[in-house]
Amino acid sequence: MTKRGSGLRWRTERPRYENMDGVRLENSFSSLRQWQKERRAKKKDLSYQVPQAVPDLDYLRSNREQVSITWIGHATFLIQIGGLNIVTDPVWANRMGFAKRLAPPGLDISRLPDMDVVLISHGHYDHLDFPSLRKLPGQPVVYAPVGLRDKLRRKGFKTAEEFSWWDKVSKDGVTFTFVPAQHWTRRTLTDTNTSHWGGWVICGRKPEPVIYFAGDSGYFRGFREIGKRFDIDYALMPIGAYEPEWFMAMQHVTPEEAVQALEDCRGKVMVPMHYGAFRLADDTPKEALDRLYAEWQRRGLPADRLRCLRHGETLRDE
Repeated sequence: MTKRGSGLRWRTERPRYENMDGVRLENSFSSLRQWQKERRAKKKDLSYQVPQAVPDLDYLRSNREQVSITWIGHATFLIQIGGLNIVTDPVWANRMGFAKRLAPPGLDISRLPDMDVVLISHGHYDHLDFPSLRKLPGQPVVYAPVGLRDKLRRKGFKTAEEFSWWDKVSKDGVTFTFVPAQHWTRRTLTDTNTSHWGGWVICGRKPEPVIYFAGDSGYFRGFREIGKRFDIDYALMPIGAYEPEWFMAMQHVTPEEAVQALEDCRGKVMVPMHYGAFRLADDTPKEALDRLYAEWQRRGLPADRLRCLRHGETLRDE
C-alpha cells in the first residue's frame, strides 16, 4: 500500500512470517559459499531414477467415488477424495533454475481430469509454478498460505484464497486445514518470508481417510501438535534435499527425521515425496530412499505402513 502526504511517498512494510519458537534460517552468505565449495568436491551418482508407472488414465478421469493418491513427482500429487480432484504444489517445470529435471512427471498435465482444488504449501519455485498452474484443466479454487493471495490474483487466479495456520475451509463436504511447517520462502530478492508456509490436512466425509500433505519442513514440534488434532491415515512426507545437514537442517527433514515426524503425527501410512525430480541439495534420490529403508528396518516398522510410489502410480484406499 502506498501512502502520500506533504509531497512525500512511501510504502508500508509488508508483514514477515515466522516459524514456531522463533526458529529462523540463519545461513549466511559465507555458509552458502562453504556449501558450494563442499558440493564441488563431492562426486555423486545420479544415474538412479524413480521408476515410472503407466498411469490408469481412464480410472483417474472417471473416478468420483474412491479415495486415491497419485504421485506425479516432487511435491505434486493428484488426490481424489469426496468426489473432488485436488492437486498439491503443481510443478510440471522441466528445469529448476539451471538444472534439468531428474525424471519426467508421472502424469502429463494435459491428461489430468478437471481440477476442483489446488493446494499450495508455500511460494518457493519448486512448489509454486505459475505456468503449470495456468495449464491445469478445469476452473479450480486455489488455497494458499497467507501473503500469497494478492500475487495469485494479480497473476490471474481470481479464485485464490489465503489461510493462516489452523484456518480451515470446506468444499462439497471436504475440509481443508492449513497446518504449520518449519520452513521459509522467497521468490525475489526483496520478498523473503512475506508469505507463510505450511502443510494441508484433508478430511473427507467419514469413513473416508484423513490425508496429511506436509509440504516442505524441517523437523519441529508442530508434527506432534498436528497429530493431536487429527487422526491421520496417509502422511505425504518429504525425505529429500537434506544434505549437507549443517546447512539444510532448519528447512528440510532427513529421511530419519521424516520417519520420526510420521510417528509424531501418528500417521498410519507414509508416502515419501520431495525427492527424485529436482536436485535441490547434495543428496541423491537413491541415498534418500536407502536411508529411509534403513531407518524403517531399524525401527522394526511394518512394511505395509510405507508406500514408496513410482511416478504416476496411484494408491487406492480400499
